Amino acid sequence: MGLIVAVALVFYLGLCIALGTSAPLRVVSSGSMCLSEEGCDGWSHPFTPTLHRGDIIVIQTVKPEELNVDYPNSDIIVYQNPDLRHNPEATPIVHRIVSAYQDSNGTWHFQTKGDGNLHHWPQIPTANEYDSHVIWTSGEGVSQDLVLGKVVLRIPIVGLIALFMQENSWALPLIVGLFLLLIALEFYLPVAKQRHRKRIAEQQTRAANQP
Repeated sequence: MGLIVAVALVFYLGLCIALGTSAPLRVVSSGSMCLSEEGCDGWSHPFTPTLHRGDIIVIQTVKPEELNVDYPNSDIIVYQNPDLRHNPEATPIVHRIVSAYQDSNGTWHFQTKGDGNLHHWPQIPTANEYDSHVIWTSGEGVSQDLVLGKVVLRIPIVGLIALFMQENSWALPLIVGLFLLLIALEFYLPVAKQRHRKRIAEQQTRAANQP
């Protein structure tokens, strides 16, 4: 078990170094990128070309000028909500770039939108559908300093386990309890077997010594 934990830790640290970010893995928790009218729960429509609730996404840090802004084939980025930029606990947003521009200082800004919000991808959205008019109301796109990275890989369904634990307060204590039970059994069963074999051996010895 310790070896498994160590390998997982080394793998995660390796991802952090390779992708240039301290949080290379995230779980998609909303359905704003879902293209199905019935909704996406991770199990349904798993191979549509967007993100689903329950996906684990791999994030890579990139320079703002290297992001693909050619909608509808543009990059999906992970960014901090401009209204909540000073709240470290705020959940980042994972949406697709619709367009980009530079201000007078040379800072890049990205207009974004969830693929499943209002007009579905790959339809060209109107400016009123941009996140800058729906989630926050300044009309300004996401500044480059708020972009955490772009999505480079999607792993379907696996993240549903994490979402289940987040949405059910009893899930984590249950899993910890089962884990501790397994550890206890791992140590108890060999001892119990040894005691059982010793008891049988003693019974056989007494039976052999009886006249």
